[in-house]
Amino acid sequence: MADLIANAGLDDHIEVDSAGTGAWHVGARADERSRAEANRRGIELTSRGRQVHAGDFHHFDLLLAMDRSNEQDLLDLAPTPELRRKVRLLRSFDPARTAATGTALDVPDPYYGGERGFADVYDLIRAACEGLLTDLIADGLVDGLVDGLVDGGLDGLTDQS
Repeated sequence: MADLIANAGLDDHIEVDSAGTGAWHVGARADERSRAEANRRGIELTSRGRQVHAGDFHHFDLLLAMDRSNEQDLLDLAPTPELRRKVRLLRSFDPARTAATGTALDVPDPYYGGERGFADVYDLIRAACEGLLTDLIADGLVDGLVDGLVDGGLDGLTDQS
C-alpha cells in the first residue's frame, strides 16, 4: 500500500502502518519469503512487526483486517461501538471481489499456498490496495488526510496474527 501511495504522490496525505492482532512477530521483520516476493516486484519491506492497540482506533481512520478472524479481534479491541466502524476487511476493496460471504474475502495464509503462495497472496493484497486507493481518491477522502492501518498488509504479507 505504501508503494502505491508513494507512486501516486500521496505519501504526504496518507499514513500507512502495519500491525498484527497478536504479539507473535513483534520486533521481527517480515518473513523472508514475503520480502523476496516484494523485492521481485521492486518493493523493499523494511518495517518491524508491532501489535495493534486500542490507541490505533483514535490515530487511524481505517483499520483493515486480512481475514475474518483478525476482523473479529479488531472489533473486540475497539474502545467504543463508534470506533468499530473503522474496521473493514482488506479484500472488501478488491474490485474483483464477489458478493459471497464467509471466507471469500479472507486473504489466505501464504504459508499453506504451496510454491506460489506468497506470489498469489501478494497479488490479492495488491488488488485490494489498488481498490482502496481508488475509492479514497474517488470519494475525495485523500484531501481530508485519510490515515490507514493495514493489519498484516504489504509490510507483513505473512502476518495473519
